[in-house]
Amino acid sequence: MHLYNLTLSRPSAITCAVVGSFSAPKVHEIVAARGQVLELLRPDEAGRVQVVHSTQVFGVIRSLTPFRFPGSHQDYVICGSDSGRIVILQYSKEKNCFSKVHQETFGKSGCRRIVPGEFMAVDPKGRACMIAAVEKSKFVYVLNRDNEARLTISSPLEAHKGSTLCYGITGLDMGFDNPVFAAIELDYAEADQDPTGEAASEAQKHLTLYELDLGLNHVVRKSSEPVDNGANMLIPVPGAGDGPGGVIVCAENFLLYRAEGHPEVRAVIPRRTSLSGERGVLLTAACQMKTKAGFFIFVQSEYGDLYRVSLDYEGEQVKELKVKYFDTIPPCSSLCLSRKGFLFAAAEFGDHALYQLASVGDDDEEAVEASSATLMQTEEGYAPVFFDPRPLRNLELLDRLESLAPVLDMKVANLANEEIPQIYAACGRGPRSSLRVLRPGLAVTEMAVSPLPGNPTAVWTIKKSAADEYDAYIIVSFSNATLVLSIGETVEEVNDSGFNGNVPTLQTQLLADDSMLQVYPAGLRHIRPDRRINEWRAPGRKTIVKAATNERQVAIALSGGEIIYFELNPQGMLVESEKREMGGDVACVDVAPVPEGRQRCRYLAVGMFDGTVRVLSLDPDSTLKVLATQAVGATPESVLLLDSPSTGKEGTDEGAGAGALFLQVGLVSGLLLRTEVDRVTGQLSDTRTRFLGTRPPKLFAAAVRGERSMLALSSRPWLGYSDQGKFNLVPMSYEALDYASGFCSEQVPEGFVAVAKNTLRVLTLERVGEFFNQQTLRLRYTPRKFVIHPDHRVLVIAEADHAAVPLAQREDLQQQQQPAAMDTDGAPQQQDGIAGPEGEEEAAAREEQWGAPKGEPGQWASCVRVVDPVALQTTHCIELGENEAALSVSLVAFDSHPEMGTLLAVGTAQGLKFYPKEVQNGYVRIYRFLDDGRRLELVHSTAVEGVPGAIAAFKGRLLVGVDANLRLYDMGKKRLLRKAEYRKLPTRIATLHVAGSRIYAGDGQESMFFLRYKKGDNQFYVFADDIVPRHITSALHLDYDTMAGADRFGNVFVSRLPPEISAQVEDDPTGGKYAAQTGILGGAPNKLTTINNFHVGETVMALQRAVLQPGGRELIVYGTINGSIGVLYPFTSREDCDFFQHLEMHMRQEHPPLLGRDHLAYRSFYFPVKDVVDGDLCEQFPQLPADKARGVAEELDRTPGEVLKKLEDIRNRII
Repeated sequence: MHLYNLTLSRPSAITCAVVGSFSAPKVHEIVAARGQVLELLRPDEAGRVQVVHSTQVFGVIRSLTPFRFPGSHQDYVICGSDSGRIVILQYSKEKNCFSKVHQETFGKSGCRRIVPGEFMAVDPKGRACMIAAVEKSKFVYVLNRDNEARLTISSPLEAHKGSTLCYGITGLDMGFDNPVFAAIELDYAEADQDPTGEAASEAQKHLTLYELDLGLNHVVRKSSEPVDNGANMLIPVPGAGDGPGGVIVCAENFLLYRAEGHPEVRAVIPRRTSLSGERGVLLTAACQMKTKAGFFIFVQSEYGDLYRVSLDYEGEQVKELKVKYFDTIPPCSSLCLSRKGFLFAAAEFGDHALYQLASVGDDDEEAVEASSATLMQTEEGYAPVFFDPRPLRNLELLDRLESLAPVLDMKVANLANEEIPQIYAACGRGPRSSLRVLRPGLAVTEMAVSPLPGNPTAVWTIKKSAADEYDAYIIVSFSNATLVLSIGETVEEVNDSGFNGNVPTLQTQLLADDSMLQVYPAGLRHIRPDRRINEWRAPGRKTIVKAATNERQVAIALSGGEIIYFELNPQGMLVESEKREMGGDVACVDVAPVPEGRQRCRYLAVGMFDGTVRVLSLDPDSTLKVLATQAVGATPESVLLLDSPSTGKEGTDEGAGAGALFLQVGLVSGLLLRTEVDRVTGQLSDTRTRFLGTRPPKLFAAAVRGERSMLALSSRPWLGYSDQGKFNLVPMSYEALDYASGFCSEQVPEGFVAVAKNTLRVLTLERVGEFFNQQTLRLRYTPRKFVIHPDHRVLVIAEADHAAVPLAQREDLQQQQQPAAMDTDGAPQQQDGIAGPEGEEEAAAREEQWGAPKGEPGQWASCVRVVDPVALQTTHCIELGENEAALSVSLVAFDSHPEMGTLLAVGTAQGLKFYPKEVQNGYVRIYRFLDDGRRLELVHSTAVEGVPGAIAAFKGRLLVGVDANLRLYDMGKKRLLRKAEYRKLPTRIATLHVAGSRIYAGDGQESMFFLRYKKGDNQFYVFADDIVPRHITSALHLDYDTMAGADRFGNVFVSRLPPEISAQVEDDPTGGKYAAQTGILGGAPNKLTTINNFHVGETVMALQRAVLQPGGRELIVYGTINGSIGVLYPFTSREDCDFFQHLEMHMRQEHPPLLGRDHLAYRSFYFPVKDVVDGDLCEQFPQLPADKARGVAEELDRTPGEVLKKLEDIRNRII
């Protein structure tokens, strides 16, 4: 089996982010690392975050730092990754990609303790950077410019110290003195030698300063002073005239100001009143901004509270350190503050956000402030300062970036009876948890809907002048009239536009001299800028049936098949220049806009009722001469000429450097044809087809991101647009539309106006470039697992949070809610069974912003929820009491009690603690479904003395994996009855699947085990196991002998029992009983063979088999902890497999990963990659420069267009 890996939705978790001006001076942008994806984000004027560029680096991005040279206005990015190299990137605006400026190798690849890359710091003046490892190694590179202002980098200067752990580094602001770097270090040499453990308990962290002597080109360890043992982060303080210099050390519960020759200044961090005394406050993120008025430093605690840190200083003497509560937002992995006052918060879990600073908190009198001047020391230590979180006061939320991270469980099912199945993903953590329903396609926002007096036949928008930014009129055509609506504060009908309202309209156009054109069946109406009107009448009894226009050219098709062509002359008159009989009726025509710097578009596309499409010349010396004809196999409904993305821009062309023109043809059969038109000869080549729906696609041009794009309206709307140099055709998640046009107004800068039946709608797209659109249902706790009931079509979700306070003990909620009715489980319930903050919008938003109250270790809050997936509503929710946590769920029908039907089994652990692992007890709860699956009722609960980590139905009984024991239970009246047990599995059972009499158990550390149950002996036997230990996180049953699985290190594999061994096991009369006792090296007698291996790079939490399009092939869908969704598609032909393997091989050579990681080594991180082609690398083919793309295509005996066609075909087969 050969598989093709393709990421459908890139990772949504952001591991680190930095702010700077990367593409141009004074443009505020964010470079974000999403695991193995590097992105450039830019907030637009409206405060929406746009993804400018996104690229796979095929490596782990560990750290990012921006820097710029003095006097320059643009930033570079230094990246630390697992490649063992330091890479400096610059964003190239022309090529719209990151280009590698420098790459220096300093160590081995992989994320190792002593290979630098984990920490990075830059001198504020951009003269040097330090890159450090977790242990021992530190390198300093001197950065400089040569005579041509190109960046140069020195050889690395070592600042190593053995047996030393590093917790954080930063570059101090020394002005133009020698650069100095500060580091928090811990020397463990003594602790290593001391077996008693005393030295370890006395180990002391130090604040160490390293000075780079630029004259001697040498790094000196300048000083090393003891510092608070809770120190975890450093924040440099501006110096050299902008501030006192030095560094702020963030420690547990304290902030310390340190500088050379300066006494320590200490301030306590304000803490929440509700926080228990045992819990400290650690700062996890910080950002700062320098302005002419001074500098601002903001820090965030692990609970999400933001504080503003300010220093009272004179010269270089700091008198006072103040920490003031600012606001509370969800905890972040990175904070980015731009000069425009935008604060980008890259959340640890859940959606990321962009805020606007409404104020810097100076006038906030109520906010709690702690100061070094008021620090009180008592016998127990320093007196804490308390505050209560409040709604946002200093920040305003501008935009949210949806994030799936982490996907904890995922199922693909068509529960809403749509064309394409939906992906149900359980995401998030704690109060930011959600159930998300994903549908392939672009999310559409409905801005306005208004009824019309009849069913329109067409709609257009038109500007008054080419210089206008916004559209002036919406023109709606009916079968016998035309309605002209003026766009202003409101949309209203006008009669003074010059358009003839008593006839239907076929086409409208604003011409180059700001005159307007109306084409109607009897002729043309040319409305001059001074409101003079010229009319042209159709000859004889003929009528105009189709028309195509641009700002200088008009082509009309008359009944009977005659085409007449007009051009706008310099005097502003439309002049008839040529006629032509086509020899048959014309079905559709189109002419592209006039290219920049040209007088006219050279080609006219004509679709005929005889099933052909023709390209006619519009050159003055060969007007309306047929240049090319293509038989399309059905009547064309609509044609559109569309330029390829980024025409003429080197290296990112669709036609690989040719700047191709494409002819799009919608056929009555529902197909869309896309054919390349040669810009010189007009010849047609390289046709690609795509089935869009059951209705004939109508094609319209509209602007997306300022580029001319295509709307295709079939049984659902589709959008064809260019994204990062590639043409994408994706469905829009909206009902079928009849007619559409681009729309631009003050309220909707970029959208569409469309008609559907008798309504006029104004639509805008949410986020172009996102592959899935999402619907969200908030959950109370972290979702662990969920199941879908096949008959009732409901979802049942098990949720549990560690160190959380259960609802029954939540004092803040008790005060808000009246004492509610008690449910069967002894937890407070409302009448409809839903109690808790997630049901009410205001309480849910507050909980999401502040987080839930923190409990003690070993304290759990948990519930079991029933969800209606179509309405996306909770129909019933049972809160579990007695410190139980729901960890696993399964549906089961017991043969011994058929009258009970399908039941729900929920595995719970009571009082579970980690490090060391302890549990008071475990239970399997059995629930029955009531009210068509909308409610649950507890039947009984059975103690199992362990953690039931996996449950599965097996031959009318219930299989439960309790720690490392496999047990078989049957239904009893008061409890489950244990029938059989197997105790020889190694660590813990993570997954359970069954087929026939075989059981497939995934172990937490030792990979897959194949077991058989022999009914006669009532015993289990292991008859096969894996040859490599794997820490299984999810598994998927493919067939009787084959299992797919994923481990916690980011590998996906497929293991199979060889067919001859499988037959032997089936034929063995003992069922493998004696063979199992004669295992190999303490293992099973038979071994699984690995048929596929692939390193995804993120822990895969869910695997599913699915068909993602009507009539498509079955494939494997996976969801990861970073929120990405990908597929593994099995190749159907040997030819396809060979082609993509060779393309991947050439891409590895010609387009190596951006951060210097070897692609083959990365995909073989733990196990050599086997029979899986990396589609993400193959899809970077359009980014190759034209000459390289031609070279690769020639090696494959194809043209670049054919390679692109293959890539598009396989993508269309997947989704």
